[in-house]
Amino acid sequence: MIILGIDPGTAITGYGVVENDNGKLKSVDYGCILTDKKLAMPERLDLLGEELKKIIKKYRPKIMAVEELFFFKNAKTIITVGQARGVILFIGKNIGKKTGMDIFEFTPLQVKQAVVGYGRADKKQVQAMVKAILNLKETPKPDDAADALAIAICAASTAKFKSAIRNS
Repeated sequence: MIILGIDPGTAITGYGVVENDNGKLKSVDYGCILTDKKLAMPERLDLLGEELKKIIKKYRPKIMAVEELFFFKNAKTIITVGQARGVILFIGKNIGKKTGMDIFEFTPLQVKQAVVGYGRADKKQVQAMVKAILNLKETPKPDDAADALAIAICAASTAKFKSAIRNS
């Protein structure tokens, strides 16, 4: 099963594609969707949506996992990230209707708990575990891509449980 993890942002949206083969996880791809700060917000959101469609079309994930907003000190940041999440969820839902892709959302606390075993883990601990779980030679860069892989790992660890609930 292919799982797409998304770490939403307006300037940088991280994505991580993980294959779950009977509990053995493997990194398929990861990276970032970048938008130019000079573009108007509608153009940036459109670019984000179009790039996300390409990634979904290329990898055909069964699950898309998106990080939920948690806490931001800057109100402007939370609004723009919220807009990016809206585009991501909208694209995912529309494609999911046609392909059967499920969408799950996870808080940063849930992701850290699933990946590290401790909900208050720091970024370096999460990155070290992503590297270890996916048997990577190097820590994924940039941080947004590593976070997206962690979100996909979280989904992999809970997808079986959620599937059992949905099918019962």
